[in-house]
Amino acid sequence: MIQDRAILLIEDNPDDEELTRLALERNSIKNRIIVARDGVEAVDYLFGTGLYSGRDIRQLPDLVLLDLKLPKLDGFEVLRRIREDERTSLLPVVILTSSKEEQDKISGYRLGANSYVRKPVDFNQFTEAVRQLGLYWLVLNENLTGRNA
Repeated sequence: MIQDRAILLIEDNPDDEELTRLALERNSIKNRIIVARDGVEAVDYLFGTGLYSGRDIRQLPDLVLLDLKLPKLDGFEVLRRIREDERTSLLPVVILTSSKEEQDKISGYRLGANSYVRKPVDFNQFTEAVRQLGLYWLVLNENLTGRNA
């Protein structure tokens, strides 16, 4: 896969972060991984504010993997902010969550998520889910945000 492209992983659980990294690595997805550990950090990264003040915001990730249950600002609010800003409105966002709540799925799609994937408990199933996500979103899908990060 193309190595200079980036994935923004928005995940507060260190174990889930590590599992996602391992699954990406196991599937030879070599994209740079940027991790935001709460909703505020994610928004700061995307819009060049706070900790990321001065960051070139034209350099967007090719894919956002978004957990819903985040500290400071939940995943729904992060998604809402991504979709309401013209610069990020077309950014592919995949909700990657352990939530089994039907209302979470409905809310995610209503707010503009491109996909909703429940994290499998089994590592092999999780690795396969990440492989499929990577294949579709980073290889097959034609991203409207253009060549970035």
